[in-house]
Amino acid sequence: MHYDLEAPREARALPHNPLKAIVAPRPIGWISAMSREGKLNLAPYSFFNAVADNMVAFSSSGRKDAMTFAEEGAEFVCSLATWDLRDGMNDSSAPLPRGESEFVFAELETAPSQKVRPPRVAASPAALECRWLQTVPLVPLGGGEAENFLVVGQVVSIYVDEQFVSDGMVDTAAMHPILRGGYFDYFRATADNRFQMRRPKGAAEFTGS
Repeated sequence: MHYDLEAPREARALPHNPLKAIVAPRPIGWISAMSREGKLNLAPYSFFNAVADNMVAFSSSGRKDAMTFAEEGAEFVCSLATWDLRDGMNDSSAPLPRGESEFVFAELETAPSQKVRPPRVAASPAALECRWLQTVPLVPLGGGEAENFLVVGQVVSIYVDEQFVSDGMVDTAAMHPILRGGYFDYFRATADNRFQMRRPKGAAEFTGS
Protein backbone atom coordinates (compact mmCIF):
# COMPACT_ATOMS: atom_id res chain seq x y z
CA MET A 1 0.00 0.00 0.00
CA HIS A 2 1.15 3.54 -0.74
CA TYR A 3 -0.35 6.65 0.84
CA ASP A 4 0.16 9.67 -1.43
CA LEU A 5 -0.02 12.95 0.49
CA GLU A 6 0.01 14.90 -2.79
CA ALA A 7 -3.08 13.14 -4.14
CA PRO A 8 -6.58 14.55 -3.60
CA ARG A 9 -7.88 13.44 -0.20
CA GLU A 10 -10.64 11.29 -1.71
CA ALA A 11 -8.04 9.42 -3.77
CA ARG A 12 -5.78 8.47 -0.88
CA ALA A 13 -5.51 4.86 0.26
CA LEU A 14 -6.52 5.52 3.88
CA PRO A 15 -9.13 7.80 5.46
CA HIS A 16 -6.54 9.30 7.84
CA ASN A 17 -2.91 10.32 7.40
CA PRO A 18 -0.80 7.50 8.94
CA LEU A 19 2.29 9.66 9.58
CA LYS A 20 1.56 10.24 13.28
CA ALA A 21 0.92 6.53 13.81
CA ILE A 22 4.29 5.68 12.23
CA VAL A 23 6.41 8.44 13.79
CA ALA A 24 5.43 7.16 17.21
CA PRO A 25 5.48 7.04 20.13
CA ARG A 26 6.52 10.67 20.43
CA PRO A 27 7.50 12.57 23.59
CA ILE A 28 4.99 15.17 24.71
CA GLY A 29 6.13 18.73 25.21
CA TRP A 30 3.89 20.05 27.98
CA ILE A 31 4.64 23.71 27.45
CA SER A 32 3.96 26.51 29.91
CA ALA A 33 4.59 30.11 28.87
CA MET A 34 3.81 33.60 30.13
CA SER A 35 2.66 36.59 28.09
CA ARG A 36 4.14 40.04 28.50
CA GLU A 37 1.09 40.88 30.65
CA GLY A 38 1.82 37.93 32.94
CA LYS A 39 -0.95 35.64 31.65
CA LEU A 40 -0.20 31.90 31.78
CA ASN A 41 -0.70 29.26 29.11
CA LEU A 42 -0.23 25.51 29.37
CA ALA A 43 -0.61 23.12 26.44
CA PRO A 44 0.67 19.70 25.31
CA TYR A 45 2.51 19.38 22.00
CA SER A 46 3.19 15.98 20.46
CA PHE A 47 5.47 17.42 17.78
CA PHE A 48 8.24 17.94 20.34
CA ASN A 49 11.75 16.67 20.94
CA ALA A 50 15.29 17.44 22.03
CA VAL A 51 17.24 18.78 19.06
CA ALA A 52 20.62 19.12 20.83
CA ASP A 53 21.96 18.30 24.28
CA ASN A 54 20.78 21.71 25.52
CA MET A 55 17.95 22.59 23.10
CA VAL A 56 14.37 21.48 22.56
CA ALA A 57 11.75 22.38 19.98
CA PHE A 58 8.00 22.08 19.56
CA SER A 59 5.88 22.64 16.48
CA SER A 60 2.71 24.70 16.66
CA SER A 61 -0.09 24.34 14.12
CA GLY A 62 -1.04 27.99 13.75
CA ARG A 63 0.03 30.82 16.03
CA LYS A 64 -1.29 29.46 19.32
CA ASP A 65 -0.84 30.97 22.77
CA ALA A 66 2.06 28.74 23.88
CA MET A 67 4.04 29.92 20.88
CA THR A 68 3.12 33.61 21.06
CA PHE A 69 3.59 33.75 24.84
CA ALA A 70 7.00 32.06 24.50
CA GLU A 71 7.96 34.72 21.97
CA GLU A 72 6.61 37.60 24.07
CA GLY A 73 8.29 36.48 27.28
CA ALA A 74 11.30 34.90 25.54
CA GLU A 75 10.96 31.90 27.86
CA PHE A 76 9.00 28.68 28.29
CA VAL A 77 9.02 25.52 30.42
CA CYS A 78 8.44 21.93 29.40
CA SER A 79 7.02 19.74 32.19
CA LEU A 80 7.12 15.96 31.85
CA ALA A 81 3.69 14.46 31.12
CA THR A 82 3.27 11.27 33.15
CA TRP A 83 0.72 8.52 33.63
CA ASP A 84 -0.57 10.07 36.86
CA LEU A 85 -1.01 13.44 35.13
CA ARG A 86 -2.61 12.14 31.94
CA ASP A 87 -6.05 13.64 32.62
CA GLY A 88 -4.62 17.04 33.51
CA MET A 89 -2.43 16.97 30.42
CA ASN A 90 -5.43 16.15 28.25
CA ASP A 91 -7.60 18.83 29.89
CA SER A 92 -4.89 21.44 29.28
CA SER A 93 -5.34 20.94 25.53
CA ALA A 94 -8.76 22.64 25.69
CA PRO A 95 -9.06 25.61 23.29
CA LEU A 96 -9.51 28.36 25.86
CA PRO A 97 -9.63 32.07 24.98
CA ARG A 98 -6.31 33.92 25.09
CA GLY A 99 -5.35 34.81 28.63
CA GLU A 100 -7.44 32.11 30.34
CA SER A 101 -5.11 29.79 32.22
CA GLU A 102 -5.15 26.07 31.45
CA PHE A 103 -3.58 25.56 34.87
CA VAL A 104 -6.85 26.75 36.41
CA PHE A 105 -9.07 24.93 33.90
CA ALA A 106 -7.23 21.61 34.39
CA GLU A 107 -6.93 22.13 38.17
CA LEU A 108 -3.15 21.88 38.08
CA GLU A 109 -0.95 23.62 40.62
CA THR A 110 2.06 25.66 39.56
CA ALA A 111 5.55 25.63 41.04
CA PRO A 112 8.08 28.42 40.53
CA SER A 113 10.96 27.95 38.13
CA GLN A 114 14.54 28.78 39.07
CA LYS A 115 15.71 30.82 36.08
CA VAL A 116 12.64 31.72 34.02
CA ARG A 117 9.30 33.41 34.75
CA PRO A 118 6.85 30.72 33.56
CA PRO A 119 6.12 28.13 36.25
CA ARG A 120 6.26 24.37 35.87
CA VAL A 121 3.50 21.87 36.61
CA ALA A 122 4.02 21.26 40.33
CA ALA A 123 3.10 17.57 40.26
CA SER A 124 5.36 16.75 37.32
CA PRO A 125 8.57 14.93 38.32
CA ALA A 126 10.75 16.80 35.81
CA ALA A 127 10.79 20.07 33.89
CA LEU A 128 13.04 21.88 31.44
CA GLU A 129 13.39 25.64 31.85
CA CYS A 130 14.03 27.21 28.45
CA ARG A 131 14.88 30.55 26.93
CA TRP A 132 13.31 31.13 23.53
CA LEU A 133 15.81 31.16 20.67
CA GLN A 134 13.77 31.46 17.49
CA THR A 135 10.55 30.56 15.73
CA VAL A 136 10.94 29.05 12.27
CA PRO A 137 7.97 29.25 9.86
CA LEU A 138 7.64 25.87 8.15
CA VAL A 139 6.82 26.94 4.61
CA PRO A 140 5.62 23.99 2.45
CA LEU A 141 7.07 23.04 -0.94
CA GLY A 142 4.39 24.95 -2.80
CA GLY A 143 5.23 28.17 -0.98
CA GLY A 144 2.66 30.52 0.46
CA GLU A 145 1.93 31.26 4.10
CA ALA A 146 3.31 28.91 6.74
CA GLU A 147 0.67 27.06 8.76
CA ASN A 148 3.13 25.40 11.15
CA PHE A 149 5.89 26.97 13.23
CA LEU A 150 8.90 25.40 14.94
CA VAL A 151 9.67 27.01 18.29
CA VAL A 152 13.23 26.41 19.50
CA GLY A 153 14.44 27.00 23.03
CA GLN A 154 17.70 26.59 24.91
CA VAL A 155 17.48 24.67 28.18
CA VAL A 156 19.05 26.72 30.98
CA SER A 157 17.93 24.74 34.03
CA ILE A 158 16.41 21.32 34.71
CA TYR A 159 14.19 20.32 37.63
CA VAL A 160 14.07 16.65 38.66
CA ASP A 161 12.29 15.18 41.67
CA GLU A 162 15.13 13.62 43.68
CA GLN A 163 13.22 10.39 44.28
CA PHE A 164 13.79 9.58 40.60
CA VAL A 165 17.57 10.07 40.73
CA SER A 166 19.75 7.03 41.43
CA ASP A 167 23.54 6.77 41.19
CA GLY A 168 23.64 10.19 39.55
CA MET A 169 21.23 9.25 36.74
CA VAL A 170 17.54 9.94 36.19
CA ASP A 171 15.31 6.85 36.17
CA THR A 172 13.03 7.74 33.28
CA ALA A 173 10.92 4.58 33.49
CA ALA A 174 10.15 5.12 37.18
CA MET A 175 8.46 8.42 36.29
CA HIS A 176 6.07 6.62 33.90
CA PRO A 177 6.11 9.23 31.13
CA ILE A 178 3.36 9.03 28.55
CA LEU A 179 3.98 9.38 24.83
CA ARG A 180 1.77 10.20 21.86
CA GLY A 181 0.80 7.79 19.14
CA GLY A 182 -1.48 8.18 16.15
CA TYR A 183 -5.21 8.81 16.24
CA PHE A 184 -6.38 8.69 19.91
CA ASP A 185 -3.48 6.48 21.03
CA TYR A 186 -0.97 7.07 23.82
CA PHE A 187 1.81 4.91 25.22
CA ARG A 188 3.16 4.52 28.76
CA ALA A 189 6.88 3.99 29.40
CA THR A 190 7.70 1.61 32.26
CA ALA A 191 10.67 -0.48 33.40
CA ASP A 192 9.06 -3.56 31.82
CA ASN A 193 9.61 -2.22 28.29
CA ARG A 194 13.06 -0.73 28.85
CA PHE A 195 16.17 -2.36 27.39
CA GLN A 196 19.80 -1.36 26.87
CA MET A 197 22.15 -1.71 23.91
CA ARG A 198 25.84 -0.91 23.47
CA ARG A 199 27.09 0.83 20.34
CA PRO A 200 29.41 -1.03 17.94
CA LYS A 201 33.09 -1.02 18.82
CA GLY A 202 34.68 2.28 17.82
CA ALA A 203 31.48 4.33 18.17
CA ALA A 204 31.34 7.05 20.78
CA GLU A 205 30.21 5.68 24.14
CA PHE A 206 28.12 7.41 26.79
CA THR A 207 30.39 9.68 28.79
CA GLY A 208 27.88 11.05 31.27
CA SER A 209 27.58 14.48 29.65
